[in-house]
Amino acid sequence: MNRFEQNRPVAPKQQARVAIKSEATGRGAIAIDWTPLALVPLLAIAVLPFIGSASTWLTLTVAGLAMGMIIFIIASGLTLVFGLMDVLNFGHGVFIALGAFVATSVLGAMSDWTGSAALWRNLVAVLPAMAVAMLVAGAVGLAFERLIVRPVYGQHLKQILITMGGMIIGEELIKVIWGPQQIPLPLPEAMRGAWLVGEAAVEKYRVLAVGVGLAVFALLAWTLARTKLGLLIRAGVQDREMVESLGYGVRRLFVGVFVAGSALAGLGGVMWGLYQQNVVPQMGAQVNVLIFIVIIIGGLGSTGGALIGALLVGLMANYTGFLLPKVALFSNIALMVAILLWRPQGVYPVANR
Repeated sequence: MNRFEQNRPVAPKQQARVAIKSEATGRGAIAIDWTPLALVPLLAIAVLPFIGSASTWLTLTVAGLAMGMIIFIIASGLTLVFGLMDVLNFGHGVFIALGAFVATSVLGAMSDWTGSAALWRNLVAVLPAMAVAMLVAGAVGLAFERLIVRPVYGQHLKQILITMGGMIIGEELIKVIWGPQQIPLPLPEAMRGAWLVGEAAVEKYRVLAVGVGLAVFALLAWTLARTKLGLLIRAGVQDREMVESLGYGVRRLFVGVFVAGSALAGLGGVMWGLYQQNVVPQMGAQVNVLIFIVIIIGGLGSTGGALIGALLVGLMANYTGFLLPKVALFSNIALMVAILLWRPQGVYPVANR
């Protein structure tokens, strides 16, 4: 840079842009804390001697990772909404249930494709079901934000009460459309069964769930870290007034985040319904506790933290369910307490709340 460039006056708008970039990217200059990343393999290795059989351990580990990845897909939307919008959405479960029920209708109409032994025919049915579930959940999320969440921005107690009421109303509307009974959601033919790895049985669908979860995480991480949209979102969290001074509508940006979080919950609902192979209107409320445990462990607003928290929760549930079934009921709460005693704001806190 020459002397003229050093002394050249900088316009206020350009100064604001520079400040936004420095605030949004400043976190990347900090060295990555690798300690939380070791928690998942450490947990898996620590329980191996207690399980005894390597094949049983592998089966439980894959099942736990699959469960964790599905929970991550669901929780990633909620942690984004809270971390970026400061909204405690206890009605997040309604989008999970809605996505699952929409998938039952779409897959039910494509039974010829789901009943085929060819994987590509199954995917032709499953992928549109996921897309439709995400679109419907996102559209309902837009209405949910406009009618229920927007009047209570900044009021956490009211957010808890009104969003829980919204979830109850949503569950009743699901009963009106699909009925109150449990509906089966069987796996497509080519996704059933398992591969044998030595003496271990690795279920096909659980491997698919791990792949989908990794794809969602990679897309979220790339969007937040490498795109202009992600830059604006992170800068809006750090300094909303500065972003608005550049002419960007932060409110519209955050509404888009809420819709995206709702769509991810719909996708997670499809994955969870196929994992359970049945759906009920209350399924979202049943998963809500696990979701909040995950985002608290991970650090409110942290996508990477939510991934680690979800994997820990999934592994813990499977290991304790096998070793100590009576302890499995509260094992994840004990895990959360242990993590918070170590790091009170979660493994990767984004903001102090």
